[in-house]
Amino acid sequence: MTEELNYRNYLELDTLLSLQKPRSAGSAATKSTVLSEQFFIIAHQTSELWLTQIIADLEASIDTFTTTDDTSRAEWVIDLLQRAAELIRLLHSQLTALDRLSLSDFAAFRPLLGTASGAQSQQFHRLAKLIGNAEHDGPLYESFTAWVARSGQSVTELALKGTEANAYYRIIDVMLDIGNAYWRWQVCHIGLVTKIMGSRPGTGGTSGAGYLLDRCTLPFSELRELRGQAHVGLSIA
Repeated sequence: MTEELNYRNYLELDTLLSLQKPRSAGSAATKSTVLSEQFFIIAHQTSELWLTQIIADLEASIDTFTTTDDTSRAEWVIDLLQRAAELIRLLHSQLTALDRLSLSDFAAFRPLLGTASGAQSQQFHRLAKLIGNAEHDGPLYESFTAWVARSGQSVTELALKGTEANAYYRIIDVMLDIGNAYWRWQVCHIGLVTKIMGSRPGTGGTSGAGYLLDRCTLPFSELRELRGQAHVGLSIA
């Protein structure tokens, strides 16, 4: 007989809540160290779950930009992009919470991580590729500019129109929100790492804060430049 659907089995809670397995629990570590490692694991596991949603929303937006030639689904895309921006801000907040990780406990369980490193997160790298950086646009912006071009317009024209560009303007605005949230998340990560480890090497063979700093970027540089031009125009007017 099929089990009745309820909160527990709908969310697969038995499986979900069994996935936190601190390595320090099998050693002579203190209760404080075990709880801190559990906190560390939960913070990273939930980040990966939110990354799954962010990537899915951005890829759905890209697919819409790629397969439609009008603004019939623009409101849906705006909803997706606004959600992605909010979830990236949530990732930032989770890093802020991780600042409550005990330094002594982290030092105690860190050797148990082996070569495991956040730099190995495939979803983090996928997000970085979708968004792009200050030097290279990612698929999100590239698909948007192609979508705009198929309408017989240009991003430059729309950015300078401001709110008169309607849905196009709102998409430009939320893309900048995504870029800013993404940048703040990276800066927060750098701050957290330097507070805990200073300039010491990271796990997984990375250079620690230096590795993160080299990759810290403020994407959508063209949109920022165009927004600046629009600002000048409004000031003159």
